[in-house]
Amino acid sequence: MPYISSANVACGFHAGDPVWMRRTVSLAEQSRVAVGAHPGLPDLVGFGRREMKVTPEEVKHYVIYQVGALQAFTRTRSLQHVKPHGALYNMGVANEEIARAVAEGVREADQRLILVGLAGSVWLNVGQQLGLKVASEVFADRALNPNGTLVPRSQPGAVIKDPEKVIAASLKMVTEGKTTAVNGQEITIRADTICLHSDTPGVVALARGLRERMEAAGVTVTPMSNFL
Repeated sequence: MPYISSANVACGFHAGDPVWMRRTVSLAEQSRVAVGAHPGLPDLVGFGRREMKVTPEEVKHYVIYQVGALQAFTRTRSLQHVKPHGALYNMGVANEEIARAVAEGVREADQRLILVGLAGSVWLNVGQQLGLKVASEVFADRALNPNGTLVPRSQPGAVIKDPEKVIAASLKMVTEGKTTAVNGQEITIRADTICLHSDTPGVVALARGLRERMEAAGVTVTPMSNFL
């Protein structure tokens, strides 16, 4: 928590439970870290990373349910954002109906919330169309296809494990607005927020190193609600 500015908290569908939601929110508030809901598909066994056959209506209600659950634990500081998890996130990148269902769920839960979506994806357009604030997200430890989508975890090299490469790529995205795709092609990208996965080995040291390098480069690390 001391090294991040915003936290995505699982809300019980793919991970988490009421006790851990409370503990995580409390830790975030102690460190003045902004809290966001991290809704996923109802798939505890697969950690929400397996695609499921769901309707847009179901997705909308999944989001409302999970956001509402986390809001009950954020009385000290209000909820800042919503970022879909795993398969739900990737489904929204490829399917505008799913993206719209998520955005509608966010708006119905609380229209003041920021919708976090993959940089350059349909998420951002749909969210803006519905009157939501949106944050363009990049990934510190994931390889990108030339079209800006994430390389599937099932493919070799999808997760970048070298901390120096992760930090260097993150700095380039933030300070230059550019990154290198898996095929070596340089692409333009906007980075409002950088995702670090909590299940990445060595992620605490990575977060610390990334924050130190960001600040050394003159980048202010602050919750996205402070500038969006």
